[in-house]
Amino acid sequence: MSDYQHINTVLFDLDGTLLDSAPDLAQAVNQTLVAMGRSSFPEEQVRGWVGNGANVLLKRALSGSVDISADICADELQQAHLLFKQHYAACLSDKSQLYPDVRMTLISLKQVGYKLAIVTNKPGQYMAPILSAYGLTGLFDLVVAGDCLPVRKPDPAPLLHACEVLGSKIEQTLMVGDSKNDILAAKAANMAVAGLTYGYNYGEDIRLSEPDLVLENISELLHSLACNVSA
Repeated sequence: MSDYQHINTVLFDLDGTLLDSAPDLAQAVNQTLVAMGRSSFPEEQVRGWVGNGANVLLKRALSGSVDISADICADELQQAHLLFKQHYAACLSDKSQLYPDVRMTLISLKQVGYKLAIVTNKPGQYMAPILSAYGLTGLFDLVVAGDCLPVRKPDPAPLLHACEVLGSKIEQTLMVGDSKNDILAAKAANMAVAGLTYGYNYGEDIRLSEPDLVLENISELLHSLACNVSA
């Protein structure tokens, strides 16, 4: 797909796409592990575990690996969740930063009339504080958080739900993400998708997931929609 003149709605992933949240996620994860009498991990290692929501992140942290151990008991995971929620809520905007040109790109799209939404696996309780902390409040017509539906990306349901709520046709919608889960979800929804080369994709080149567009910087999206937006 090379012609994006028909696109009027853009869905964005959050972590690894708009926001480099790994520093604060790593801090909360390590505080959780220490409180449970476990060893902490370097931020760079925790980065490799981010991208599938808090439940998977904590399972990987308890496993000490991207490969989840079968030995994690339910009580241990529940304790980790309770501790993590407390620690992350206290630090979710301490060290995280928007990626370059994110705010400018979103404002540009909003100003010319694109419908914008976030579709993330992050729990909804964190969304309003994060949007406020980074000056993004009011830029999005909809936020579909990870606990909004029974399933999360890479299931296509959150993307289809966003289109339904926004009144947008799938063929006029573009998904933008940094992970193969974003690409898989969009493809399953028969939706155009742009993959960012940065973010959290477990060390795998986003091109391997064959997105319709590959972006080095999110502002390149403005050039891809050049018929409607002047970068």
